[in-house]
Parts: sequence; C-alpha cells; structure tokens
Amino acid sequence: MPAGQEHYFSARPAAEPTAGGTVTVELDDVRLRLRTDGGVFSHSRLDPGTRVLLEHAPLPKVRGDLLDLGCGYGPIALTYATRRKRYPVWAVDVNERALELVRANAETAGLGNVTACLPDEVPADVRFGTIYSNPPIRVGKRALHELLLRWLPRLRPDGVAYLVVQKHLGSDSLAAWLTGEGFPTSRLTSQRGYRLLEVHPRTD
Repeated sequence: MPAGQEHYFSARPAAEPTAGGTVTVELDDVRLRLRTDGGVFSHSRLDPGTRVLLEHAPLPKVRGDLLDLGCGYGPIALTYATRRKRYPVWAVDVNERALELVRANAETAGLGNVTACLPDEVPADVRFGTIYSNPPIRVGKRALHELLLRWLPRLRPDGVAYLVVQKHLGSDSLAAWLTGEGFPTSRLTSQRGYRLLEVHPRTD
C-alpha cells in the first residue's frame, strides 16, 4: 500500500510524528480546534468528504450509541459528540496515533461521552443507533466490504448508517453492493463530487 495511504490499516504508522498541527472544524452549530499529526488521515486539513458528511448527514434519528468508523483524529466523532452530548460516541480506528489524538481532542473540548478505541475493544453487545463514516475506499473492495460487513450488522433495527464516498471512487457501485447484501441503501445527497449514502439494517 502506498505510504500516503498506509494509515488506514496500520496500528503504528510509518510516518514519524511531528510537532503536530491543528485543523479547525467550523460548522453552523459546531466549532472545534483539533490536534493532528503525521500518519493520520487528512492531517493537514478537514477532508472534503468529511465536510460533506458533517454538513449534510442528519442528526441521529434514534437515541443510542453512535459509531464513527475509521475516526482518524476525530472530526466526525467529536462533532456528533458535541451535537449529542448525552449519547455515547465510539471513535474506532486501527491507528493508535489517531486514537491518542481523539482522546486528547475530546479532553480539550470537554467531551466526556467519547470512547476512542481499537475495533476489538468495542464490547460485543454494543449496538449502534447511528453509524457515521468516511470509509477507507482506497484499501480495495475486499477489505472495505469486510469492514462494512463487520459493523453494519451491529446497527439496531431502527438504526441507520451514513457513509460519504467520492463519486469517482465507486460510490454508486458500493450502494448497489450494499443493497445486494441486504442493507437497503439510497443516495441522500450529492455534493462536490461526493455521495452521501444512507444505509438501513438488514430486514431478515
């Protein structure tokens, strides 16, 4: 995997940590200043796909645990933790440097409802009311499908997932595949070359 993409599935990124930097998440209802570092996804700016999700994905429709799948340094997890301070928010990533940043950013923001952890550290009995994710498309279809098939079944029956995917990186084919796997999927919006997909639980 190219060095610029190895952060997706690397527990300890090859990129050396730096003095760090900051990215500001500025939305109509939320303003966060987040620490970043080398070796984490989009460390120098708020990823445009992430911005589309934060601006256009609905607030949780049901009360319950939230999941940010592939959290990076935490812009999605911390935004929704701010919007819903009484909801437990799970920020999950394989990148330990990213998880350390999420923990530091949550502490700075005074958000005690965020748990940043490795995938295997999420208790098996936790079910999610809402999943938000800017998934790692570039890892390839097989790895991406395995990732989604691991977590989407953990939606509550009344839950929903929101995935943001770049149009030219296969958003439409991913939506068709998800529907074929039994997860009814529709396009919620298309903004700046990104599709925001709404995914519902299997009904069987």
